[in-house]
Amino acid sequence: MLATAWMLSACGQGSYEKDAFRTKNGKVVTFYALGHSSIRMVYDGKEFYIDPVGNIGGKKVDYASMPKADYILVTHEHFDHYDAEAIKVLMGEGTQLIMNGKCVEKYGGGRVLANGESVELAEDITVEAVPAYNTTNGHRKFHPQGRDNGYIITVDGYRIYVAGDTEDIPEMEKVKDIDVAFLPCNQPYTMTPEQLVRVAKMLQPKVLFPYHLGQTDVSGAAEKLEKEGICVRVRHYE
Repeated sequence: MLATAWMLSACGQGSYEKDAFRTKNGKVVTFYALGHSSIRMVYDGKEFYIDPVGNIGGKKVDYASMPKADYILVTHEHFDHYDAEAIKVLMGEGTQLIMNGKCVEKYGGGRVLANGESVELAEDITVEAVPAYNTTNGHRKFHPQGRDNGYIITVDGYRIYVAGDTEDIPEMEKVKDIDVAFLPCNQPYTMTPEQLVRVAKMLQPKVLFPYHLGQTDVSGAAEKLEKEGICVRVRHYE
């Protein structure tokens, strides 16, 4: 079902790793690793930006040099996911902005999508908001249950799971038929490498991008998952 390719692509002020995949009807979905939790996705001429942030740890992303967004998705209001200035730069005529309630409140606009809700953006594009939260004692304050979103984006039947800031929560057992998964891995805010492996084995995505990494070394987890038949692609999502 999938044809995959990888290359570096000039985009903005820097070069971003680029991964392209083909849907069942031959359309192309391309992901650009902008950094940390910021993803640019292009599908059938439509521009998606997920958690666009302009500066993380000194790494800057020049959104002004990129195409305007058709769709912007924001998981939650933390500074490494929600950047009002980046959103303003990417907003164009007709841009649809989808966020959790706290982000809509802070930004003063956009569409609230709460856990369990979904929206059809086009005939072949749907977005579902799914839970994302911490479960470890002492860490629940970072991402309390019910506040933040992960997203399942379906384009032409091709299913992309962007988990947001979360640990391995029970609701993930309901996430099925994932082609590409973006799973976070850095404590104390998201998953440990052990949790990453456990979730990936459960989800069985065709391709896994560990992201939101900070300084976490996921090489051991990647090796374990490759042996399970899951294609792991480690990009610059520090």
